[in-house]
Amino acid sequence: MAKKPPASGIETSGHDEVMDPGTAVEHSSAPQNPGLAPEHQRVTDLDEKEAKGMERRIAGFFLLSIVGSVFAAVAYVVFPIIPGDMSSVRINNLMVGLGLSAALLGVGIGAVQWAKALMHGHELVEERHPTRGTEEARAAAVETFQQANKESGFTRRSLVRNTLFGALLAAPIPAVALFRDLAPADDPIARMKQTMWAEGVRLTRDPSGVPIKASEVTIGSAFHVVPDGWKDLEHHKLEEKAKAAVLLMRLPVDELNEDPAKSSWSYQGIVAYSKICTHVGCPVALYEQQTHHLLCPCHQSEFDVANHCEVIFGPAARPLPQLPITIDAEGYLVARSDFTEPVGPSFWEREL
Repeated sequence: MAKKPPASGIETSGHDEVMDPGTAVEHSSAPQNPGLAPEHQRVTDLDEKEAKGMERRIAGFFLLSIVGSVFAAVAYVVFPIIPGDMSSVRINNLMVGLGLSAALLGVGIGAVQWAKALMHGHELVEERHPTRGTEEARAAAVETFQQANKESGFTRRSLVRNTLFGALLAAPIPAVALFRDLAPADDPIARMKQTMWAEGVRLTRDPSGVPIKASEVTIGSAFHVVPDGWKDLEHHKLEEKAKAAVLLMRLPVDELNEDPAKSSWSYQGIVAYSKICTHVGCPVALYEQQTHHLLCPCHQSEFDVANHCEVIFGPAARPLPQLPITIDAEGYLVARSDFTEPVGPSFWEREL
């Protein structure tokens, strides 16, 4: 009679041991959590006197930062840069640099020492949990902030806190002194109203300086233009070019919507407008001949050449100033006069 196989479907020999299926055999043990090493106590954790001393040293660094900020601003005025005197440049850079170095190093070293010596330094494990907007979560957040305040000593250590505030408040003082000095000493509106353009000055290509004939300006073309004689200047050459830069374009006469009072400012559809954006002074240089739009690449102000270069998009506050033009006896394009309004950013028109 044939033997039946075991119910499990696995054949066994007479030498095999039958294992109780209800008995579990553990082949390996789970890894044990080693825990945290004993915490290393800092001197300031063990001795309150040392903590107070460290607090005074940190406050000293913050006070040094305040002194450095004030010194940098004062040194910029006391040791002025004299044009042509390189020794004055060196002294000014040295003194201002020392003040700024003390200001930045003071607040930096003080903040690092505060974090290393006085703030909470105990090791901890932060459990991850789902973020919920429950009342329990809100209460836990408040408790966390209170605990952080307690551990950092921000409220309790008033000397450190107040000197830090002082250092942060004093830090912008050198910047105010240095950047304020960049403003022109005289009236900026008068500067921007007067350029090299005048009656009879020829329009020339930038940068070659070749005069432009009206016949050379075809419909859809755009020329970057500077006044004739710009290259002969000895002083303030780049400044004068920046103010006088012009874009010259030709539109079909029937598509040019001119102000009747300015109808003589163009010549057979040729118009000239300041190249300097009226927002912050970037060069407007992108011309789209199909729409007759000019685009400033800096902040995307857009101007409509067919309609007095009025602003149709972007932050610019006013249209681009138009340069009145005509032709001379030889057919070259010339200016009728200077611009009749200030060129460049509108913020120059604000009172200093």
